[in-house]
Amino acid sequence: MSDLTAELMDALGVEGFIALTEAHGGIRLYVPVEPHGSQLASDIGLDHAARLSKLFPGSYIRVPLAREVRAQHYRALGESNGKIARRLGLTETGVDKLFRRSPNTIGKPKKDPRQIEMF
Repeated sequence: MSDLTAELMDALGVEGFIALTEAHGGIRLYVPVEPHGSQLASDIGLDHAARLSKLFPGSYIRVPLAREVRAQHYRALGESNGKIARRLGLTETGVDKLFRRSPNTIGKPKKDPRQIEMF
């Protein structure tokens, strides 16, 4: 997880971070000094926009796509891999790969304790 992703998640919480990435993931975003009445406030809520304005007043930030974080969030909500794929703009195979390589994957195949480590 990048430093910016961690900082945004700390400031906005998971729900606010998901709202931000769904609305603006992958683009440079101007964070207004005053969030009241801004497009950002209508996109992610005034409270979250105010938190961003406090951290990055009058600056541009590169909003991460955060596909792994979002996929984990959607999986925790009980969504299927097909629905997650549509929400992330990936194929179902891409979602499968994303979960396999994610270090904290829900539903990751458990290692058999009887299996010895080969490599």
